[in-house]
Amino acid sequence: MTLEVAVMLTLIVATLVVFFLEIFPIEVTAMGLLGTLFILGFVGPDEVTLGLSNKAVVTIGALLVLSRALMKTGVLEVGAFYLSRQVGQHKWLGIGVFLAVSAFLSGFLNNTAVVAVFIPLALSLCRRFEISPSKVLLPLSYIAIVGGLLTVIGTSTNLLVSSLAERAGEPPIRMFEFTSLAILFVVLTLGYSLLVGRRVLPERVRAESLAGAYNLASYLTEVQVPADSRLVGKSPRESHIRERYQISVISILRGEKQLTQRVPFEPLRAGDVLIVEGDLEDVLRLRNEQKVTLLPEVKFDDQSLSGHGQVIAEAIIPVTSRLIGRNLKESDFRQVFGGLVLAIRRHGETIYSRLAETRLFSSDCLLVMVPKEKVPEMRQSEDMQIISEAEFSLSRERFWWLPLVLFPVVVLLAVFGVVEIMSGAVLGAILILMLGVLKPQETYRSIDWSVLLLIAAFVPVGDAMIRTGTADFLAAGILSAADLFQADWRLFGTLSLVYLITSLMTQMISNNAAAIILTPVALSLAGSLGVDPRPFLFAICFAASAEFMTPMGYQTNMMVYGPGGYRFLDYVRFGAPLNLAFWVLASLLIPFLWPFRLL
Repeated sequence: MTLEVAVMLTLIVATLVVFFLEIFPIEVTAMGLLGTLFILGFVGPDEVTLGLSNKAVVTIGALLVLSRALMKTGVLEVGAFYLSRQVGQHKWLGIGVFLAVSAFLSGFLNNTAVVAVFIPLALSLCRRFEISPSKVLLPLSYIAIVGGLLTVIGTSTNLLVSSLAERAGEPPIRMFEFTSLAILFVVLTLGYSLLVGRRVLPERVRAESLAGAYNLASYLTEVQVPADSRLVGKSPRESHIRERYQISVISILRGEKQLTQRVPFEPLRAGDVLIVEGDLEDVLRLRNEQKVTLLPEVKFDDQSLSGHGQVIAEAIIPVTSRLIGRNLKESDFRQVFGGLVLAIRRHGETIYSRLAETRLFSSDCLLVMVPKEKVPEMRQSEDMQIISEAEFSLSRERFWWLPLVLFPVVVLLAVFGVVEIMSGAVLGAILILMLGVLKPQETYRSIDWSVLLLIAAFVPVGDAMIRTGTADFLAAGILSAADLFQADWRLFGTLSLVYLITSLMTQMISNNAAAIILTPVALSLAGSLGVDPRPFLFAICFAASAEFMTPMGYQTNMMVYGPGGYRFLDYVRFGAPLNLAFWVLASLLIPFLWPFRLL
């Protein structure tokens, strides 16, 4: 081992540890590694920007814009909802149709976007069939992940590996070259979800009212304002109830009326009953200092919280949201969105207290009370995605039909070799912008910049691994381990090891990072063995994307964490058998579909 190899390996291991511990955002860590390599001279000035011009980065960005335009039409969820309703009361057949449609769409569209728009549909089906969402949402994530393997554009990893292979002098991966094995994986995942998932997955979330799902009855309290209270004649804002007691006044019951509009500015009267949210200690301080009366515990449900044009809805914070890292007070949530956050669900736990000061993270679920007329506006927001109060309808904006025509045309032109997928996607995105189907701001927000920056930073890292001999060193280590197999099985054993290493790595870090690190190793392995590298490249593609055992390894797994009420061990228990089955099948079938041709 040379000094350069030792330094390179040390830096990569340190980066993987930082990825796993999530000390910094993943793209910041990747940029830090690139900067360190530049300072050490492992990467030159021209190579630092090489990743930004990589075909995969450009193609992924353009495809995300096209996906956003297609999702905006509403035709996908309307179509899926219609198909699911055709099965009548055959609930698991309906769920099966729903999952199959999700897999198909994920083969052509960004699977994160597919899961985002299909979560409300999943919850609607669960309420209709009286099935716990916990039994459906994780299979939705898994099937979308596997569906992304159907085509080269289905997941960024496929495009990335194809681009890296092309730069190394290998032919690019064709549009449907993945499909034969991917279909088997989709069928296996679908059958596993319907036959095993319904029995193994817990029922942690019920298909019930949102208030019940968040257990709000224990955290909302009724207090009455007597005639001698200091609150009489003053509004909640004037009495500084929120500032002094960290309590939110959600609504006011005055006789037969429930006041929900401009609650902070409504002067209180003797006999008013306030529905307040806050810690028990704070409520007791309010009682003692302002002479209010605590009423007996009341069971709160969606109807008692809603009414008079108010609804409660559940929203999820996407990875591109501007709310990430900010609290509700800093983002002026109530003023901007016109709603009041009642609770936040994060990683299986529900937060009720100090909501205004709680910083938001990607995949947080917010329980919001909002005027009904504000729901469509919130649904259009790029900062949150409504996953309840679903309305499945078509958008009829100007040129709404264009993405329905444009996306298939781009795919077909690429399939028949008329234009490269990158050129077609870029031209399609430009046309979408020119005709105003998406506004410039919508376009910027449709792109997952963290993924693009990660890839742009890691592409030069892959080149540095080749230049320093690190890829050859790791390839030699894998070959040494493969010597344990008999001569006739050495190639099969080597491929199986590559799949296993990639699969284990992608459980802990980004699938794209794992693919970039291991693709140079695969190319070096093939060169040492004197065979076509294609089997190893496909092993990396399938292993890097098939991430089922942890919530943090794939964005869709994190998206269903809160709505499904899952715990970390649910992913291990349900995902491990699927990962094991994929490993065995891939090790046996990849060499037959993509033979080890001698060079």
